[in-house]
Amino acid sequence: MSTDSSNQAPLVAHLLELRNRLLKSVLAILILFVGLYAFANDLYLIVSEPLRLLLPAGSSLIATEVASPFLAPLKLTFFVSVLISVPYTLYQAWSFIAPALYKNEKQIAIPLLVSSIFLFYAGVLFAYYIVLPLIFGFFTTVGPGEVTVMTDINNYLNFVLKLFFAFGVTFEIPVATYLLIKAGVTTVAALSKKRPYIFLGCFVVGMLITPPDIFSQTLLAIPMWMLFELGLLAGRTVKVVVDGSEEENEKTQATQ
Repeated sequence: MSTDSSNQAPLVAHLLELRNRLLKSVLAILILFVGLYAFANDLYLIVSEPLRLLLPAGSSLIATEVASPFLAPLKLTFFVSVLISVPYTLYQAWSFIAPALYKNEKQIAIPLLVSSIFLFYAGVLFAYYIVLPLIFGFFTTVGPGEVTVMTDINNYLNFVLKLFFAFGVTFEIPVATYLLIKAGVTTVAALSKKRPYIFLGCFVVGMLITPPDIFSQTLLAIPMWMLFELGLLAGRTVKVVVDGSEEENEKTQATQ
């Protein structure tokens, strides 16, 4: 009985710690949400600016549902709150798993954690400043001249948030590639041989996770492929470092 109790105690302690860190993350999101809610309409104006700047004269965003003017900015405010809280949430996750890691694992994990946050934000910014203006610049000029462009604010927000999430996640490809090589799941040589299939796969993924238009699919697939190449470069660097350390170990053993 005493042995079982002693074995269960660490598990209960870990579960309690996990619960506390999850609660802290949720609380951080709620605090940000409450603080940003007063600026909900301003946030929506910022997010909708890429389309509003390109709308023809006489066109505007509209609300086709009664609750859309309230729910759309509310949804956006929650998304922004989650987006801003990502570093703190990842810090809580890191604090939970760090005690179980070795020193060398921590030295690798910290740069990966920082780069993951940076790449996710870079993906969102790339979608906002590059992808959205290109997509809307095309769509607002190809329609019939007699048709007035009036996009529903809720549909627009769903479209934009989907792109933000898609680009934020796919910008993590260098980290994922590095981890696969570091863990020994694959090698740089093996991935290099599969480059044509990966290039084709980028377009397939772009087709599946972006809105059904060739422009957003291409604008996602090309960066995905370039980020994959960046991951290969990081993998080659890791390989060189590992090989160098092994050579130093061999020389040390030989001198001894």
